[in-house]
Amino acid sequence: MSNGKPSIGFIGLGLMGAAMVERLQGLGYPMTVMANRSRANVEAAVARGATEVATAREVASASDIVMLCMDTSASVEARMYGPDGVIAGVRSGALVIDFGTSLPDSTKRIGPAVAERGATYMDAPLGRTPSHAKEGKLNIMAAGDEAAYQRVLPVFRDLGENVFHVGELGAGHTLKLINNFFAMTTACGMAEAFAMADRAGIARDRLYQVMSAGPLRSGMMDFVAANALEGDPSKLAFSIANARKDVGYYSRMAEDLGVPTIMSVGARQALGLAVAQGQGDRMVPEMVDYLAGLFGGKR
Repeated sequence: MSNGKPSIGFIGLGLMGAAMVERLQGLGYPMTVMANRSRANVEAAVARGATEVATAREVASASDIVMLCMDTSASVEARMYGPDGVIAGVRSGALVIDFGTSLPDSTKRIGPAVAERGATYMDAPLGRTPSHAKEGKLNIMAAGDEAAYQRVLPVFRDLGENVFHVGELGAGHTLKLINNFFAMTTACGMAEAFAMADRAGIARDRLYQVMSAGPLRSGMMDFVAANALEGDPSKLAFSIANARKDVGYYSRMAEDLGVPTIMSVGARQALGLAVAQGQGDRMVPEMVDYLAGLFGGKR
């Protein structure tokens, strides 16, 4: 502890992770980071006073709370396990928190391995954007041990405006995947609606006027419409590749639960086609452009 604040170790300084690190450093949390692909973000954190180390093990051994904000479960597992992993270096009594969108089964396997070292694992996936992270206004869906949650709640409140304890370990990742399944299915449905209107010769703004006048109106509709009508995909700064990953994880979760997923199939196929054709780095609202091209416009 330094100045009453727990020392933080952060792994995964991508767009969201770097914003969270900046927020925590601004509030005076001691910070340890490790090298990754986002070199500029690591160097910015070090310039603000963070300590850089070479391995996840060293991050863990220096920290009261280890935070991960990674792209996939495979990335999380690569940082957690092995001789240079978090588990090898974690302090007894420490907390390890996965803020990414991971597979619940993976999360539930990691928990006992962390517990064997006398530490506690939590999942706390996020809602909102990196700009919200810099302002401490994220939505946080935390899951795991109640006592650990109460311990880390002041830190969560420094990062998030809406903080929820949603259940036992893995419940946060489960809820996040259900949330993202519904969000991406809705976004792809709206993208197809605009592309189909193009094909049928109906003006996009007329389609939007009619659809948005009824109960279909939603934030997600408006995110997609901003690109379809104004060419602005930034209202939903979430890549097609990440959307495809999350819907794929939702499908795997359903399989692990022994049930089919019916409604996600279309979104998964549409997003997968776009990724296969080199569109993965574009934003989800740009599925309108991809599908409009696929459908060929007005007959």
